Amino acid sequence: MIIIGEKINGSIPSVAKAIQEKNADWIRDLARKQTEAGATFIDVCASVEDDIEVETMKWLIDLVQEVTDLPIAVDSPNPHTCVECMKFCNKPGMINSVSMEGDKIETVFPVLAKPENEKWEVAALLNGDTGIPKNAEDRLTVFHQIMDNAKKYNIDPSRIHIDPLVEMLCTSEDGISMIVEVMNTIREEYPTIHITGAVSNISFNLPARKLVNQGFVVLAMNAGLDSAILDPLNRDMMGMIYATEALLGQDDYCMEYISAYREGLIGPVKQQ
Repeated sequence: MIIIGEKINGSIPSVAKAIQEKNADWIRDLARKQTEAGATFIDVCASVEDDIEVETMKWLIDLVQEVTDLPIAVDSPNPHTCVECMKFCNKPGMINSVSMEGDKIETVFPVLAKPENEKWEVAALLNGDTGIPKNAEDRLTVFHQIMDNAKKYNIDPSRIHIDPLVEMLCTSEDGISMIVEVMNTIREEYPTIHITGAVSNISFNLPARKLVNQGFVVLAMNAGLDSAILDPLNRDMMGMIYATEALLGQDDYCMEYISAYREGLIGPVKQQ
């Protein structure tokens, strides 16, 4: 599983406070802990006013790169900010994200098509100018529009992380059957593409959210999810992911699961 560590996000009150106070140690510590917990990418999202977003993103990215060499997921609703911040990254990372909304695709895909950016990846959401599609058919229509653009710019599917848009379970009449249908179809049509999502969205407004999140991850992985935006410091969630990979035959002889346990990444916290 590709883990996109979500902790450095200005929409989180403690991170917003650290950004406002320029608490560099707080940011570095979050980056370091997510790296040690097994993250694949470190997501960086400033969530500040437009006029200071780029400079804030640079400050955050620089701090993260002081303590880890993991690639950065440059996260902003503004595609121009994402493109601008690519130059601050020491190695190819991920743009988080594009969609069929406005000019996002036309801003980001031509940049990713340049030879010097061929190792950059991108998260793509299945929404457009009319918002989030309400059924599987409409989401898949958006998916095919995204892939038509990827073909236009010669962006290989293996560089794309499709986010089918995880929504609140408590407002759904049929559980996650619709999103599972979308995932299954995407995986069948494009075996090398990545399927991602913000896992915690599923449990908004529900009690004991961690239980719902863990249940969702198991079902989503079975439907093709191989990338996720989540908190890698959540040992229970990480343990569930390692266990599910083993159960799905994605971990030969359970070696990754065993290694994670021995390294103290999952299971009971070992006493020092």
